[in-house]
Amino acid sequence: MTEHRPVLAVIGAGPAGLAAALAAAARGVRVVLIDSAAEAGGQFYRQPAQGLGARRPQALHHQWRTWERLRAGIDTHLAADRVTHLKDRHVWCVEGESDGFSVHALIGPEQEESGTVRADGVLLATGGYEKVLPFPGWTLPGVVTAGGAQALLKGGLVLPGRTAVVAGTGSLLLPVATGLAAAGARVVALVESAGPGDFVRRARTWAAAPAKLAEGAGYAARLLRHRVPMMTRHVVTEAHGTERLEAVTVAALDAEGRPLPGTRRRIDCDTLAVGHGLLPHTDLAEGLGCSLDGPSVCVDDEQRTDVPGVWAAGETTGIGGSTLSLAEGHIAGRSAAARLTGTVPDPREWAPAARTRTRLRSFFAALDAAYAARPARWTEQVTDETVVCRCEEVTAGAVREAVGTLGAGDLRTVKLLTRAGMGWCQGRVCEPGVAGVAGCAPTPARRLLARPVPLGVLAAPAHPTSEQ
Repeated sequence: MTEHRPVLAVIGAGPAGLAAALAAAARGVRVVLIDSAAEAGGQFYRQPAQGLGARRPQALHHQWRTWERLRAGIDTHLAADRVTHLKDRHVWCVEGESDGFSVHALIGPEQEESGTVRADGVLLATGGYEKVLPFPGWTLPGVVTAGGAQALLKGGLVLPGRTAVVAGTGSLLLPVATGLAAAGARVVALVESAGPGDFVRRARTWAAAPAKLAEGAGYAARLLRHRVPMMTRHVVTEAHGTERLEAVTVAALDAEGRPLPGTRRRIDCDTLAVGHGLLPHTDLAEGLGCSLDGPSVCVDDEQRTDVPGVWAAGETTGIGGSTLSLAEGHIAGRSAAARLTGTVPDPREWAPAARTRTRLRSFFAALDAAYAARPARWTEQVTDETVVCRCEEVTAGAVREAVGTLGAGDLRTVKLLTRAGMGWCQGRVCEPGVAGVAGCAPTPARRLLARPVPLGVLAAPAHPTSEQ
């Protein structure tokens, strides 16, 4: 008679999901690892398509040895039937039931059919996505997100252009700029809105995380080697072009975050990789009713949410990089394994990971504060003609009219009056920009579905075939 093993559904196969799957599978739990990509690794360890025949994929990554250990561990558990890896599965809903959970996912690139995984517990490792703020010209071909440029390079071995400007704010800009330069692009400027003084004032925090300090120094050295000019306390105010991007205008910022008169300069380029930090993916957590702290999912010391049977780890609990994600995933996997098998978790078992978590959470809180140290006045540069919701082609002028003339006082009303956020992305891309232009605070969406779903899937029988 086969012994029943509890099933843990781990959603997301990035650093947090892989660490959680390894920790749980090693302790008697059957793990179903569900991910939207064709290969494990997530955004951080994104792999080139196999058909490209990449000879040295490690050249596009750091921490490659960590990835190799994760991959080897997962392969071992796959061979022993302790882990099932479901690829190309786009989870659109997780239902809590009396005896567990049903995880519904669209299958394959066509996403016209759905499969269901039944699980005793769910671990959300859904990662984060980029925050991009609108500015005149940001919809031109050739303007991409910083993470999009990195994804093209890692996953497709493709340069988005030959002459690039990397701009915005946040720690992602450094690896993007160095990656593009190393791959052969001419990076003519790295434009960062934060200033050196914002980081110097937090020197004691950086000293507490020497590995991160060394990582940042390594990126700076590579930028120098590739002769990439770094323009701090600067911002891209406009992108120029007719059919596609031809140049950008860059300006220095004053203490209030406004462009300084007389500092604007035009830089020719065919690519602008722009990003303004990352936001946690919380759609599935919100659908389950998990509490949020600002944009992040709330968890306790075991990475448990306030919904019984649901854990969360990695960027969905707060943006903090791969090392923090690995620590949180390890803790969450151990906790889930103990509780699903009916034993009492022993925090001493994950004490080293907990210390790493504490140290890195403090580090990234200080880093976020440094990047946001000065007030931003970016909305003043957004003209009324600038499109702020690309799906519905809603302009900043329409949003301002909804607030100033029609009396909208919150994002929901702005959405009803302008259709901003009603398109394919359902506000995931445009919400920060629309909120900023409207002067409204972003609010949790509480979406029932985490992604667009074909009507045929919703109309299918209530109990589709299980994928386990």
